[in-house]
Amino acid sequence: MTDRSAADRSADRRAELAANLARVEERIARACVTAGRAREDVTLVVVTKTRPADDVRLLAGLGVRHVAENRDQEAAPKVGACADLPLTWHFVGQLQTNKVRSVARYADFVHSVDRPRLVGALSSAAEREGFSGSAACCRSRSTGRRARLADAAARRRRRWGSWPTRWPPPRASGSRA
Repeated sequence: MTDRSAADRSADRRAELAANLARVEERIARACVTAGRAREDVTLVVVTKTRPADDVRLLAGLGVRHVAENRDQEAAPKVGACADLPLTWHFVGQLQTNKVRSVARYADFVHSVDRPRLVGALSSAAEREGFSGSAACCRSRSTGRRARLADAAARRRRRWGSWPTRWPPPRASGSRA
C-alpha cells in the first residue's frame, strides 16, 4: 500500500469540493429561474462546520466568498487561518451572550439573533471592535417568537438607521409608550 502525497489528497479534495459546488450552483440557478430572480441577486453562503480551514482555502480558490460557521470555538481559529482570503464571514449558530464579543471580531453577518438582548450586545461589541453600524441581524424563515423578534429588529433598524447601543433604546420624542 502506497502513501499518497499531501498534494494528491489536496487535489482530490479540491475536485470533490468543485463537483459539490457545481451541483449546488446548478440547483440555485434552477431555483432562480423558477422564482424569476436573477442568479446574481442570490448569495451562496457555504457552511463549513466541522471542516478544516484547508477546505475553506480550497473553496475560496473555487470562487466562494461567503463562508459560515455555527460554533464560535471552530469559527474563530478558522477565520484567523484564512485572514488573508477575501471572505465574508457569517455566524449561523445559536449565539450566547458570553460569545458575542468573540463573534463580533470576525462575523460580518449574524443570522441567529433571537432575542433583544443580543441586539444590544452585538451593537456594543461591534462598536468596541471599531465597526460603524454594527453586526447585521438577518431574518430567517423561522416562525413564532423568533420570526416576530426578527421582524421587530428589522423595523427598528430601518427606523433608527443602526442598532441601538443599549436595550431598550431611548424612545424618540413624540412616540407612544
